[in-house]
Amino acid sequence: MSSIAIIIVTYNSAAEIGACLDAALASGAEIVVVDNASSDSTCAEIERRGVRLIANPQNRGFAAAVNQGFTAVTAPYVLLLNPDAVLQTSLDPLRQACDLPGSAGAGGQLVDSHGRPQAGFMVRRLPTVASLTLEALLLNRLWPNNPVNRRYRCLDLDLSAVSIVEQPAGAFLMVRRAVWQELGGLDESFFPLWFEDVDFCCRIKDRGLSLYYMPRAVAKHTGGHSIPQLPVENRRVYWYRSLLRYTFKHFHPIQFRVVCLAVWGG
Repeated sequence: MSSIAIIIVTYNSAAEIGACLDAALASGAEIVVVDNASSDSTCAEIERRGVRLIANPQNRGFAAAVNQGFTAVTAPYVLLLNPDAVLQTSLDPLRQACDLPGSAGAGGQLVDSHGRPQAGFMVRRLPTVASLTLEALLLNRLWPNNPVNRRYRCLDLDLSAVSIVEQPAGAFLMVRRAVWQELGGLDESFFPLWFEDVDFCCRIKDRGLSLYYMPRAVAKHTGGHSIPQLPVENRRVYWYRSLLRYTFKHFHPIQFRVVCLAVWGG
């Protein structure tokens, strides 16, 4: 049995899941897909490939689905992989990083369809009051090259080098199962999505553990395939609600109030 398990959470992912699963199967890892009540042919695509499927009758949210997947596998190394991410390399660099002293896990390099690294997304620093304020007020979109945003999105990072980082993207993140158990998994109150992986990375840092960025592990990533299916109004509510949940959980009450004002303004 493989020492690596892959958990994929799907939601109306029929157009993407085939290529994702074909590459994942070639890795030799154990694979579990947790589907959050897709209404398209996602489940048929999964079953056609003989991959283990947990089909939820309703959308339980990303965090709960990931936790379901973890309880269904026993491998010591578990990779969270988005359905629109297609493995391009071996997973060995991520597994090796998990074995480094004090390591909780590692994220790999995400590239677009042209092979360009998805800088600003695949690795970030944990958010601060300043970065969340600028994000909530949409100022990062108007002035993306501002120093706060550059630091937050790690635009100063050498993407060709192995690095200890704070927040690898949950789209391609391997975690030691023992760490997941120690932290109690993802916080399911971040529903249905957003900031659950940020919260998990923050709790890892609070435990004094490290996360690595491993550029030799590569996946081609489309990005945001499920988001356009949500009404624009719902996207805003979910994003701001999860942002405030994260801020309330990890920031001082005064800092929380500052971010609340920024969300109100945004």
